[in-house]
Parts: sequence; structure tokens; C-alpha cells
Amino acid sequence: MELIQLLTQNLGVEDSQAMGGAGLLFQLAKEQLGEDDFSQVAQYVPGIGDLLQQAPQAGGILGTLGGLASAMGGDAAEVGSLMSLAGGFSQLGLDTEMIVQFIPVILSFVQSQGGDEIKNLLENVLQ
Repeated sequence: MELIQLLTQNLGVEDSQAMGGAGLLFQLAKEQLGEDDFSQVAQYVPGIGDLLQQAPQAGGILGTLGGLASAMGGDAAEVGSLMSLAGGFSQLGLDTEMIVQFIPVILSFVQSQGGDEIKNLLENVLQ
């Protein structure tokens, strides 16, 4: 899978970490974008279903805090999303700082596949 190769080569992560991290970011996008917009993005990402399945389930204290923050609405929902991302990345054995390193690689890939419109859809929820 081309995206996973890009992530492993550019970030020095294992295949499983690349798949899980990408899956977490696409899961966030799916939650934030809604079905119609997400399906537009998904058509340009081969194997996106597999990536979503590889994403660790948010659990433990970070997942709980993320859920509480999300329940409060507004900006707190954004904090909740970031906390559950952080929890997922730590389950993959990745530092939370890796989240911001994954995003430009994924955005660049999506742009190369689907153009600016698709990249912008994704960028709005990941930045």
C-alpha cells in the first residue's frame, strides 16, 4: 500500500504503526466529516477499510477523558479527539508528537490521489 510505504519511509515507523496511525487519523476524519464527505475522501485511499480496522480502539484513561471532553461539546470535542488520538498512538508504541508528523504525509498522499478539494476536506478536520 503506497500510503503505508510513504509513512514508513518518511517517519521510520513499522508497517503496523503506520497502518494503525493512519487508521486513527482516518477514523477521526470519518467521525468529523460525516458519511458523504468521508466517502469522497475514502475513494482516493486504497485499502481505507483495512486501515480503519487497524486503528487501536481508544481505551483506558485517555479514551475516557476524550469521551468526557467530547460530551462537553465545542472546543472540548476537539480536545477529546486529540486525546483519543494520543491514546491510540501510545497503544501503537508511538509518541504523541508523531501525530503531527503523520498528518502532512497523509495530506500529501490524499492530494496526489484526489487533488486539492479532497485534501482540503481532510485538512479541515486534521489540522
